[in-house]
Amino acid sequence: MNEQIHEIEEQPLEQIQSEVDDQESSPITYEIVTYPADFTLEGLVNKYKKGGIEIRGFQRKFVWNIKQSSRLIESFLLGLPVPAIFLFTDPKTKNKQIVVDGQQRLMSIVYYFEGFFGEEQKGQRTVFTLQGLNEKSPYFEKSYSDLESYDEGAFNNLNDSVLRAFVIKQLTPPDDSSMYNIFERLNTGGTQLVGQEIRNCIYHGEFNNLLIRLNKLSKWREIFGTKIEDKRQRDVELILRFFALYYDKNKYGKPMKDFLSKFMKKHKDSSDQELSIFANLFEETTKIIHKNLKKRPFHIRKGINAAVFDSVYVAFARQLNNIPDDISDRYNTLIVYQDYLQRVTSATTDDVVVTKRIELAEEKLFG
Repeated sequence: MNEQIHEIEEQPLEQIQSEVDDQESSPITYEIVTYPADFTLEGLVNKYKKGGIEIRGFQRKFVWNIKQSSRLIESFLLGLPVPAIFLFTDPKTKNKQIVVDGQQRLMSIVYYFEGFFGEEQKGQRTVFTLQGLNEKSPYFEKSYSDLESYDEGAFNNLNDSVLRAFVIKQLTPPDDSSMYNIFERLNTGGTQLVGQEIRNCIYHGEFNNLLIRLNKLSKWREIFGTKIEDKRQRDVELILRFFALYYDKNKYGKPMKDFLSKFMKKHKDSSDQELSIFANLFEETTKIIHKNLKKRPFHIRKGINAAVFDSVYVAFARQLNNIPDDISDRYNTLIVYQDYLQRVTSATTDDVVVTKRIELAEEKLFG
């Protein structure tokens, strides 16, 4: 029990200042236009149903309960102000608008107009009647269809009620890379999402699913240092970091967080064959490191050192068929080698430093 508590409370990654600075770095320069658009609720629902508005998992599931959604609908019926939603225009999909912020509000409206709350569960859906309102409210326990027959004026007013949206369009560079930073900045309520949590939402797909599956491997959990998966997905981010540096080291450019995002975006919809290659590479590398370096090998000080991890993992992956008998001794020599130690404790995301420490790791371990 005490061991489990220790695992939960321990900081999983060593707090190297350069790594922290990288996570907090400002984005590259974008040219973006933002303009308001007022949608009637009826028009908004129709646009969503026709596929003109798309949810790509920024909030991976609908989390509001029926009372929260009911109060939103009541706000429209009473003419109370409702916060705007944010939509990102994607030129690659014939200008579909992607929900960046406001999924809970949008889906509450869609569900009410459909007449059913939430998605189907075991072949059944819950009829959406307004709950949690004052029992004397004229709208208490009214469904959308009830409202039409009960109070046609209120029904028409609801259809014609307006929800403001801020529509965002990226002009340069000609891609959707700013969507990551927009989502990051909009997410200011409560505990702010970081790094891989945001990529998990924005670049959700089969490659992301693979990273999550690989993160559960027992040998990897022992290398990472805890059986419990990190709630902030910093363990998943390390796996992504390994793949990105193994395949695209020569394309690396600071900051690390944008480099990882670009790699994940590029491989978001990888084929089954590509996913199999990724999986085999990580599994084989993990198996050999676990066999030779044992548990928690990258905990040089307190928590796993991401720079030691990425350089050693990439070096091992390049030399899977060339493991010396004394690899453990070589590793112990590497992590006290002054030139290497400097490159895993300061300026760890600088272009030259990243390249040099991987070269040093391969040279000292397998040269």
